[in-house]
Amino acid sequence: MHIAVPKEIKNHEYRVALTPSGARELVGRGHRVTIQAGAGDGAGFADSAFETAGAWIERDVAALWHEAELILKVKEPQREEVACLSAGQTLFTYLHLAAEENLTQGLMESGATCIAYETITDRQGGLPLLAPMSTVAGRMAVQAGAHSLEKAQGGAGILMPGVPGVAPARVAVIGGGVVGENAARMALGLGAEVTVLDRSIARLEQLDDRYQGRMKTLYSTADALEQVVRESDLVIGAVLVPGAAAPKLITREMLADMKPGSVLVDVAIDQGGCFATSRATTHAEPTYLVDGVVHYCVANMPGAVARTSTQALTNATLPYIISLSDKGWRQALADDPHFLAGLNVHDGRITHAAVAEAFGLRGRAASLVVS
Repeated sequence: MHIAVPKEIKNHEYRVALTPSGARELVGRGHRVTIQAGAGDGAGFADSAFETAGAWIERDVAALWHEAELILKVKEPQREEVACLSAGQTLFTYLHLAAEENLTQGLMESGATCIAYETITDRQGGLPLLAPMSTVAGRMAVQAGAHSLEKAQGGAGILMPGVPGVAPARVAVIGGGVVGENAARMALGLGAEVTVLDRSIARLEQLDDRYQGRMKTLYSTADALEQVVRESDLVIGAVLVPGAAAPKLITREMLADMKPGSVLVDVAIDQGGCFATSRATTHAEPTYLVDGVVHYCVANMPGAVARTSTQALTNATLPYIISLSDKGWRQALADDPHFLAGLNVHDGRITHAAVAEAFGLRGRAASLVVS
């Protein structure tokens, strides 16, 4: 199979969808791997490393897209990339379509088969290709939040761990999943006072046991959320509804009760954000103020630590890429119902229920596509 890896063009996105090591594995199985010139530079992988692995380096972007059967990316295709897609091609990347109606329409019009990393499941009910970037984003959320709390960044001028005689920052993490646990773990490591809110008692029990009561756990009700948000210096939104738009948990009215200079970090911004006042930002301009509250809503947080993120992503995606390459997309998805859950768009139709519901469209069951 002819596999292509374009250079990411989203603002301040430095990751690449495949490491040289991953390329070597695919070439060794008889596949042709073409990498756009410079695609790995931002993550520290030179063209020469890909060439040593047996990959081809392509400088003609149009040719790279036109000749590919399987296209591997990190972030959702931008407008000019969507225009390069055509029927018969397979796109494998993060899509987050429930928050992107124009992108969804563009992918439908392309006729391509589009498989999303973030909706693939596993036998334990997890999201194995979302997990590595969720881990990175959760840990980065605390770094970003701590920096945003500095006065020069618009924050209240609070040091996360405090100092002897001065209380540490209060951190609230909404959601106890992969993002939430990693954020809470980092905040604890920095010496902050941490509260995690979730609606799963079993998950709260698990976190309480794992961290020996060092973090507070609260069942997430409207009252509990309002109280914790009012008292916190940093709030991290870490909620996820797989494939669907994130629920708006903090309203505009709630900002009025927050401390001046407090910080909101919305890790759910890829899915539309979980704060009513969230709007996507970039690493170039990561924050903005609403009613005296700093909002950090960068939609590709892991892109800032591109080398770590690229390696972690390839570790997770490579078995799926091998399956797609060896078997073709239809057989690979038919053989694995968890992989099939990643199919979002095919031949002009939405094939993921949550995405179809987000836009009030009639989709087609993915199972019918591969049967």
